Amino acid sequence: MSNSAASETLIGLPMGQVWRIADEYQQAGRLDEAEELLRRVLDAAPRQPDALHLAGLVDFRKGRFAAAAAKVELAIQHGVDTPLYWRNLCTMYERLGRYDDAVNAGERAVALDPADAGAYHNLTVVHYRRLDIDGSIACARQAIALDPTLPGSHFALAEALLLRGELAEGWEEYEWRFRIPGTPPPLPNATAPQWDGAAMPDGALLLVADQGYGDALQFCRYVPWAVARCGQVTLACSPELESLLRPAFPRATIVSRWESAPPYQAWCPLSGLPRLHGTRLDSIPAAPAYLRADPAAATMWRTRLDALVPRGFRRVGVAWAGRPTHNNDSNRSASLATLAPLATVPGIALISLQKGPGQDQIGAYYGRAPLLNLGPELNTFAETAALLEALDLVIVVDTAVGHLAAALGRPVWLLLPYAPDWRWLLGRTDSPWYPSMRLFRQHAPQEWTGVVADAAAALRQMPAVAQR
Repeated sequence: MSNSAASETLIGLPMGQVWRIADEYQQAGRLDEAEELLRRVLDAAPRQPDALHLAGLVDFRKGRFAAAAAKVELAIQHGVDTPLYWRNLCTMYERLGRYDDAVNAGERAVALDPADAGAYHNLTVVHYRRLDIDGSIACARQAIALDPTLPGSHFALAEALLLRGELAEGWEEYEWRFRIPGTPPPLPNATAPQWDGAAMPDGALLLVADQGYGDALQFCRYVPWAVARCGQVTLACSPELESLLRPAFPRATIVSRWESAPPYQAWCPLSGLPRLHGTRLDSIPAAPAYLRADPAAATMWRTRLDALVPRGFRRVGVAWAGRPTHNNDSNRSASLATLAPLATVPGIALISLQKGPGQDQIGAYYGRAPLLNLGPELNTFAETAALLEALDLVIVVDTAVGHLAAALGRPVWLLLPYAPDWRWLLGRTDSPWYPSMRLFRQHAPQEWTGVVADAAAALRQMPAVAQR
């Protein structure tokens, strides 16, 4: 086949039809097949813009963000000035932390097509990452004005409003979260309507611990409010939470299997209760401790740590990484090496609470402070709660263990990314959600050095613990 012919046909099909088949594979999640077909297209026509762009999308979906951006840059270089390319390049730059480039790409997309709601949505996300919350809200509103049915833009608007403390509108927009494509429903096969918050003295309500563990731990504080309004309340949660929540809420039935739930007249996700409650910054139910650990298990851990930790050492629990599948994990998670300044503080013993892949880093730890790896022994939140009761302080990134420690009323320091999750608000060192929590914030995106140094300095200023 001549070079000329190769640029027009492949495996007996016109080139355009081949890359369209690859696009169908990509959209169906058949990424390996799409990648192989696109490789053959680009071998024959290395400058084919649509194939380059599509190959970039496949790279992006496989987590190869730098390769994705490079391919889309080539597509723009070798093709026409297409708003779709710039819109997608905006998101690729955002994942790479190249926020200025992402803004420029997004603005180029909307300049080429002012009616592109998707481009405004992508800019919404980038502005949030840059902590330009006014810009994020403005772009979200523009996207919604162009397409009022865009659930992602409504949810992004919710996060920006809630971060800014505008809870009334924020909770309303937050209700769009389950309409985002690919989001599983909080309750499969619901047999009753979603609760509107009205009193049901003789009715049965099913609450669902939706979203992540941290959300469930934060929002379960509303269970007593729901119990006071309904004759019977059942809370469906994961098995890891069941043994912790059952003693905390004795007037509710706690189940971890759908078939164990009794009949109900209405249901509600836990994360929907703040809206029904009418929560504002000055009305957050924020008891010093609304969960508790088993006293016997907590005593066991205290006795065990007495034998493992040198006398007079402060017992500091640490966790440096969250769930890798979290959509913002690259920003919120750090590494054990990042926490090294904590280990230089005299009189400190570090207790690893880390679960998941982050535990692998412990083998390379050579810090001055002792480090006990107890994460593998913690299989439920009730077990973790008992250990937390035996610690003097908890220092973690934004993970569920931070929520748990604070819900127990334990002293906890949270190390936050530059653009934090909405619940931590802006510029505060305290949290209206958790009286025992102190917030430490990054000074710039992806910059952990300063925030850990701040925590280490605060740790040095704490008085020595009493001899045990």
